[in-house]
Amino acid sequence: MKLFRRYSFLQLLSLVYCKIRTFFIFKDARIIRFPMDIRGRRFIRVSKGFTTGVGCRIEAYPKNNHATLFFGENFQMNDYVHITAMRNVTIGNNVLLASKIYISDCSHGSYTGDEDDSNPNSIPHSRPLYAKSVIIEDNVWLGESVSVLPGVTIGTGTIVGANSVVSKSLPPNVIAVGSPAKPIKKYNFESQRWERIKINC
Repeated sequence: MKLFRRYSFLQLLSLVYCKIRTFFIFKDARIIRFPMDIRGRRFIRVSKGFTTGVGCRIEAYPKNNHATLFFGENFQMNDYVHITAMRNVTIGNNVLLASKIYISDCSHGSYTGDEDDSNPNSIPHSRPLYAKSVIIEDNVWLGESVSVLPGVTIGTGTIVGANSVVSKSLPPNVIAVGSPAKPIKKYNFESQRWERIKINC
């Protein structure tokens, strides 16, 4: 009865269609809302409770025949999320993603300031792909339009605010915002409160 209060009849029909179709794509998933773009499905691993919104795109392009994109249990992402994995993107249990999020472990070219750097006169789509693993640990929540770049680890329980760009790893149990995302609060388990982080100027 709760479903009838939340959804119209046509919406319920759409959910039933999505549920049936989900079973034939990822049998452990809870529900995939279509349309959804899945590329390299045999290199993607999902766990029990996997849930998506509409318009999402998940893709795995490994250099070998090993899985590169892993989702933990009770993972949920909302509409228009794009996740790309070439080397390794691992997302933990109970992770929540808002809409319009971008997560990638790879980029066209290298820009780290070493001998492998890409020449700006070269054509961007022809530059060699470089990849560094992305790890998103358990109980992480990413807000609307967050971008997570290659080589990043986001610690357990961390929250990333809307429109932030995570270009460096974040510790566990913090709230981080900005571009680049930086921690502004940390959870104090003794007081059971989120406390502001003092920044030394």
